[in-house]
Amino acid sequence: MPSDFEEPVLTVSSIAFRNSNSITPRFDIQLHVTNPNRDPLKLQGMSYSLNLAGNKVVTGVANELPEVPAYGEADMQISAEVSLFGSIRLLNDLMTRQTDQIEYAFEAKLDVGRMRPRIRINHSGAIALRGNR
Repeated sequence: MPSDFEEPVLTVSSIAFRNSNSITPRFDIQLHVTNPNRDPLKLQGMSYSLNLAGNKVVTGVANELPEVPAYGEADMQISAEVSLFGSIRLLNDLMTRQTDQIEYAFEAKLDVGRMRPRIRINHSGAIALRGNR
């Protein structure tokens, strides 16, 4: 591994509910990657989880990720579906709390190849359930 390798930065741009005909909610998670290195970043895969209101309701993996050019940036979007039991807990929580937002915590592990350590991110915030005011 080159000693001048700098860890890329992976940030969560947005998390939004997706309109779906399914009983289980779906989320679109928009991510942004910045590569501060002289070599392109070939993303092999990613595992992730999403906690809502303190409950782990989404886990998943992605393997169709963009190559991030040297000294460049790239956006990626992943879709995640809540498990049936997670969905029931989430809907129950939303109905009993009647809130305009729900707290989230997104965790991801990004694989950039065998010769480099995985990049771990943790991001938290709130998702607006009803339009912005």
